[in-house]
Amino acid sequence: MDGTIKKLVRDRGFGFIRAGNGQEFFFHSSALSNTSFESLNEGQGVTFEPEDGPKGPRAGRVLAERG
Repeated sequence: MDGTIKKLVRDRGFGFIRAGNGQEFFFHSSALSNTSFESLNEGQGVTFEPEDGPKGPRAGRVLAERG
């Protein structure tokens, strides 16, 4: 699924992705596949696998788009 990083909480190592359909997904830095959390920016495009997390929709296997 394609999305855009909506918000990063850098001091806690997580953020939120808004999918193309408008749904929001939580992601943790441990879900990143090809980049470090520190190199991400709000507004950056990503692809991810939607999952069901304990508190709602969660993004797994997050891949940052290179640009």
